[in-house]
Amino acid sequence: MEILTSITDFVSVDLDSSKESGPATDGLTWQQHMKVAVRSVQELRNRLDLPSNLDNIGSTTAIKALESFPVFVPLPYLNRIEKGNAADPLLCQVLPTIDEDTIQSGYLRDPLQESAATLGPGLLQKYQGRVLLVTTGACAVNCRYCFRRHFPYEETPKSSTQWQAAIQQISSDESLEEVILSGGDPLTLVDETLGQLVAQIGAIPTIKRLRIHTRLPIMIPQRITERLLEILSRSKKQVFMVIHANHANELDQPVEIGLAKLANAGVLLLNQSVLLQGVNNDAEVLIRLSQRLLECRVLPYYLHKNDPVVGTAQFEVSIERGVELIRIMREKLPGYAVPRFVQELAGEPNKTVFA
Repeated sequence: MEILTSITDFVSVDLDSSKESGPATDGLTWQQHMKVAVRSVQELRNRLDLPSNLDNIGSTTAIKALESFPVFVPLPYLNRIEKGNAADPLLCQVLPTIDEDTIQSGYLRDPLQESAATLGPGLLQKYQGRVLLVTTGACAVNCRYCFRRHFPYEETPKSSTQWQAAIQQISSDESLEEVILSGGDPLTLVDETLGQLVAQIGAIPTIKRLRIHTRLPIMIPQRITERLLEILSRSKKQVFMVIHANHANELDQPVEIGLAKLANAGVLLLNQSVLLQGVNNDAEVLIRLSQRLLECRVLPYYLHKNDPVVGTAQFEVSIERGVELIRIMREKLPGYAVPRFVQELAGEPNKTVFA
């Protein structure tokens, strides 16, 4: 099977020939869901019965950000959004607004200075003992707060052959114990390709853990195929999967079923959220998210301070507010249900923990 490295690749795949399947409720495979995802503001408005005169929503031609970071919303996620509600917390994560065109002081294209952490094409090292492999630029959703919306994905490897240099570099560094697969989203790689990559990492004796950062189980739960479960369960390394949910409404029954399959396959599930204005900057919302994650056998892990990326200032929540939210959560939840409130700062040896 060919390697898929961008959203447009999914459009050209012969989906009828795919034999992969997951916990679908509508008969579509995950690849088919990638093909039929919503790709325009107008279609998003039409499907959700949104008014056309919302003050903060620009037209497709009015928002410059759409040229480089277009709308992309899969139907399983779209179906969880309340129709007619322009303030729906799930909608706010995917609907472009004119605020994205506003220039804000301190907001940069690469605030984490990932370019300085690059060891080679697609290979980054920010922290001691672990490296991050950018496997693809494709995602199952374009979150409007994305910290890699300006990342130079065209410079990353596009095939198993091109990954060999990074694999060799990882193999030669005995100080490394963990490899993190990121992107984009590594689960947009087809099972065959992902399996090859997992096997190559599994063959490195010094690596003890494999971590996968993904939003696919939330966006398109049909991605949890039997083949994927087989790949992960047979890995020679301990597999951690860090999913990304910001609101309890993202965790419907199909998502819960998919996460249960991953847990039953021996994958340790963690969640990281981003603290976002208009989405989850409320203690009761965060408490319900943690409760729902535990119901889905996922441990709350991080609540991130949003990164100051160009085009995302509208989501800003202060550090002080985040600390207060965590304080309230600790009063009402057991310790294991309270994520750490953190921020990644460029050049620091670890994440900064605020609470």
